[in-house]
Amino acid sequence: MTTLQRTVGAEVTRVEGREKVTGTALYAYEYPVPDALYAWAVQSTIPRGRVRAVDAGAARTLPGVIAVLDSRNAPRLHPTDDPELAVLQSADVAYRGQIVAAVVADTFETACQAAAAVRIEYDVDDHDSELMDGDPRIVVPDTVNGGYPGHTETGDVEAALAAAPVVLDATYTTPPEHTCAMEPHATIAVWDGDSLTLYNGDQGPWMTAAKLAGLFGLPEGAVRVVADHTGGGFGSKAIPRPPTVLAALAARAAGRPVKVAATRQQMFTMVSYRTPTLQRVRLGAERDGRLTAVWHDALQQSSTLAPYCEQTATPARTMYAAPHRRTTHRLARLDVPTPSWMRAPGEAPGMFGLESAMDELAVRLGMDPIELRVVNEPSMDPETGHPFSSRNLVACLRDGAARFGWAGRDPAPGRRREGRWLVGTGVAASLFPAITWPATATARVEPDGAFTVRIAAADIGTGARTALTQVAADELGVEIDRVTLDIGRSAYGQAPFAGGSMGTSSWGWAVSKTCRALAKRLEESAGAIPPGGLEERADTAEDVAARREFSRHAYGAEFAEVRVDAVTGQVRVDRLLGMFAAGRIINPRTAGAQLRGAMCMGLSMALHEGLEVDPRFGDFANHDLASYHIAAHADVRDIQAHWIDEHDDELNPMGSKGVGELGIVGTAAAIANAVYHATGVRVRDLPITLERVRAGLPAH
Repeated sequence: MTTLQRTVGAEVTRVEGREKVTGTALYAYEYPVPDALYAWAVQSTIPRGRVRAVDAGAARTLPGVIAVLDSRNAPRLHPTDDPELAVLQSADVAYRGQIVAAVVADTFETACQAAAAVRIEYDVDDHDSELMDGDPRIVVPDTVNGGYPGHTETGDVEAALAAAPVVLDATYTTPPEHTCAMEPHATIAVWDGDSLTLYNGDQGPWMTAAKLAGLFGLPEGAVRVVADHTGGGFGSKAIPRPPTVLAALAARAAGRPVKVAATRQQMFTMVSYRTPTLQRVRLGAERDGRLTAVWHDALQQSSTLAPYCEQTATPARTMYAAPHRRTTHRLARLDVPTPSWMRAPGEAPGMFGLESAMDELAVRLGMDPIELRVVNEPSMDPETGHPFSSRNLVACLRDGAARFGWAGRDPAPGRRREGRWLVGTGVAASLFPAITWPATATARVEPDGAFTVRIAAADIGTGARTALTQVAADELGVEIDRVTLDIGRSAYGQAPFAGGSMGTSSWGWAVSKTCRALAKRLEESAGAIPPGGLEERADTAEDVAARREFSRHAYGAEFAEVRVDAVTGQVRVDRLLGMFAAGRIINPRTAGAQLRGAMCMGLSMALHEGLEVDPRFGDFANHDLASYHIAAHADVRDIQAHWIDEHDDELNPMGSKGVGELGIVGTAAAIANAVYHATGVRVRDLPITLERVRAGLPAH
């Protein structure tokens, strides 16, 4: 085959761009399924208790109503390790907003109207929905999200803190936050005998199919998930959620296809959220800035149904060199919906606490915050002792500082003023694990020379479809327009979800392997293609398992310039600049978009986002986009994402790390640190509202 210029590393435009801008790209709710019905959920109005009675008489009299389901007549599901998915299997109510009944009708409007006519009687129990330190029921879980230990300890932290010349002890909080994907959760469920097809907004089609097969007691392959396009997920669509299960249950009961689409309001309780955190960070240091002790404690919540606990304190285990370290996760099981993955789960809130504390320590030491981080750069992973596959945090800090114009910064807070505006700058570091999971892929060439590569990946708007097409074209040695990449189908075999910044690393390895195998066969046959074509299939399970022990992470340094109104406390972000080390960048166009978008999410976390818990019911008072604020592009005047040319041979054949979540991790702390530099007001509780800033400003 002719050797062509490689496309990996080139700014290739999205291969599905025309479909999206012309509206021909199909999303879950849009598939043309004939004879479909509509289901609408009835949600509990109590925070805890039991359904005593369901009166569906009025609902059933409405023309077009096919069925009313509740725990007494819904199809039975098999036991599951995720009780959130046991939809309509019990009369027990674990939180307000839980699905307690559903109406199936021939139109969307009828289903909605009938659901409003269903009357539920409850036996109400006492409930507890407030996260409070000191609750005697708080536990330290054995493991947290990602399989990390819930508690780790090295050395004698208490003695090191007692002996340290400089000690910082501060508490930081982050509120519950919602994913707010543009496309609401939606599913069309179609049964054909004992086979189930789900058209689903999905981050992991193969994993969803496996989970639903288990729920319904079906053999492997009996559930097919189709998710050609997904309009965002941010973690909430990485595993099945109750609306998907409801669609399958309703279709089973009605004997016809059923469509379910969650409203924006319903999504705030049905499809997970980020847990609030209460973090206490204690740092001990010598006067030259070298850390002697790091103690990070994180309290968070989950439901009584499932003990989900984020890995909030894990960055403190590996980020900086310190001989004495203690990290602890504590969990309160409350009468609330179950939290789950959202935009760099664990790392995003955890690094806000750690990087805010590092800034406070730098102020106390009279030390530049960049130099404090450089002084504490470890030579190997402090927690595991493993070497780093690559670690270019210092390069990110140095290069980012030069691009941002950090040199000559007056470290004293409140010194720079432009009219009524106080101006300040801040910095924070980022990290995110470079994760790779096994995957399978197939590559096929037809007699006419057209190539098709299939893998059960998902493109949730990140450009994964384009990046994988680039990988395939390069391995096959052909022009990119000769390759068709088919994704979004569970039938294509095992593949992880789009999450944890592991998609391209995991899927790309399988695509690379199968395309190399196909290219080798073509080379051996001198390019001759038999009438039936040629096909290769690859599985990377053994390859991933055989990797050497390394600490694999992507790193970054994020810089912020803010201005704060000296009277009102209003915060505006003038500039965000991120400098990242994320291995080989497959597509600079899509990677840059991901990093800038993630930085906007970090800005949103810093200044806007926060769910308000109603203690009477345990749900969220601001459950819509009118009262739950998220950042827009206009919230930052200038945003830049850059990266260093990093080479890492201990990752995957492409040498790539994930970029999707790296950009959010340090942004909130960088903005908070900049607010302090502008005003002298240290805000330790997110979001940074004007009330919190104004409370610390001098009276005018």
